[in-house]
Amino acid sequence: MRFFRDRRLLIGNDIETRDVELVSNERPINPRFDDDLRFREKPGGPPRYQDRTEKPVRYFSVVDKENGGVLGYVWAGDEDDAAAYEPRQAAGPKGVNEGMSWIIRLRDAKSRGLLPSQALAELYSEREPGGNGCPLPGSLTSAPNAAAVEALAQAD
Repeated sequence: MRFFRDRRLLIGNDIETRDVELVSNERPINPRFDDDLRFREKPGGPPRYQDRTEKPVRYFSVVDKENGGVLGYVWAGDEDDAAAYEPRQAAGPKGVNEGMSWIIRLRDAKSRGLLPSQALAELYSEREPGGNGCPLPGSLTSAPNAAAVEALAQAD
């Protein structure tokens, strides 16, 4: 048994009236399921450094203030205007959560117009930054690219 019913459907910003064929107690499929729902990032937001580079970077270790365990790494490279925090996998959620305080500081440095290397030097010189981590003295070193630091963070 088929029923035809007049339905008002919201499509975009318009309301359209369509005859919708119903079979017994079935409900029609909402035409909005056909909408393109891909994520498209809009421009704007806080200024930030690039988070990838294949160029050489400098980085330092971030350690837990309580037990001295490595939580992650902050790296920077001027050639691609890139800098980021990479959490250490072995540090678990604590390493990931610590990243936010470093990311905020990197964004602040970017908004003040600092080069990534200047931001890195500033963050490395802070002995009592906010958050649970602090720079490990003597850990500032070089890597061939950001992927090398990421691989270090993923290693046990």
